[in-house]
Amino acid sequence: MSATSLPLVFDAPRRGLPPRHLADLSAEELKAAVAELGEKPFRAKQLAHHYFGRLTDDVESMTDIPAGSRTRLAEQLLPKLLSPVRDVDTDGGTTRKTLWRAHDGTMLESVLMRYPDRATVCISSQAGCGMACPFCATGQGGLQRNLSTAEIVDQVRAAAAAMRDGDVPGGAGRLSNVVFMGMGEPLANYKRVVQAVRHITSPSGLGLAQRSVTVSTVGLAPAMRKLADEGMQIRLAVSLHTPDDELRDTLVPVNNRWSVDEVLEAARYYADASGRRVSIEYALIRDVNDQPWRADLLAKRLRKHLDQLAHVNVIPLNPTPGSKWDASPKPVEREFVRRVNDGGVACTVRDTRGQEIAAACGQLAAEE
Repeated sequence: MSATSLPLVFDAPRRGLPPRHLADLSAEELKAAVAELGEKPFRAKQLAHHYFGRLTDDVESMTDIPAGSRTRLAEQLLPKLLSPVRDVDTDGGTTRKTLWRAHDGTMLESVLMRYPDRATVCISSQAGCGMACPFCATGQGGLQRNLSTAEIVDQVRAAAAAMRDGDVPGGAGRLSNVVFMGMGEPLANYKRVVQAVRHITSPSGLGLAQRSVTVSTVGLAPAMRKLADEGMQIRLAVSLHTPDDELRDTLVPVNNRWSVDEVLEAARYYADASGRRVSIEYALIRDVNDQPWRADLLAKRLRKHLDQLAHVNVIPLNPTPGSKWDASPKPVEREFVRRVNDGGVACTVRDTRGQEIAAACGQLAAEE
């Protein structure tokens, strides 16, 4: 079977997803669903305003809708999606990780990080992950199921409400960035992730700028090209982790399907279509992928495929308990970054947070 004829890469079955929620629907679909319940179509706009605009799923607070209608609409279009199991925080409370329980007991995680000039939420697109990267806590747990569009959006709504209400130290503020870098491979849940991005960035949705949203992938090349053709301005982040196929076949097993060259060609296609630089994510692992020659090869391959359209984010590995994988020493990290920069490719070290609270995706769910 060819790489381009793999529908399951883009979209898994709906099995196990929660009941229909208004955030699963387009504006027209929501209007039709409201009408089917015997309600006036304008109730759809009211519901959407409360959920996306006022950031609430508390139906009792929707006093502009008659009580009888509220109950009926809530039962059919506002089911409870996610319940917080626990929050853990660090960095003086400005980094907060939430473990959520879905309707079927599935666990997932999101992390809200407040900085002086911005607030970013890192969200999950799947419960677990099927990519099986050996250094990743989520990958070692396997894939449980895709998240619904509404389960993805609800993580962002909750973070936006927390910022607005001043739940994070620093007073009331605004959520500014969303990164799909939590549990799961976003492009393996393609249809729902794209629909969620549209809700997150629509003026009638949560209203964030497309340029403030980043979607990561381990390199599902056909889906990367498909995303480019959506015509959005979101940033693409590619978890490369090594520039050579021999090691990447082990670190990122999907590389056996789409090689480094194929992934970087798809990344260039995305950069050309969107006009945006691609982020190259590189988790630096002691004595595994941190050799100087790999830094030189990384710069060479990125110059060849992406020219000036790539930026390398070196990520100090957040080790998981009992793992054989560990972060590279700081002198090795500095030398790696220097060589990539000297090779003509912009390279910086990502600001890491949350090692004290098991912030590597999947750790908290695994503990639970």
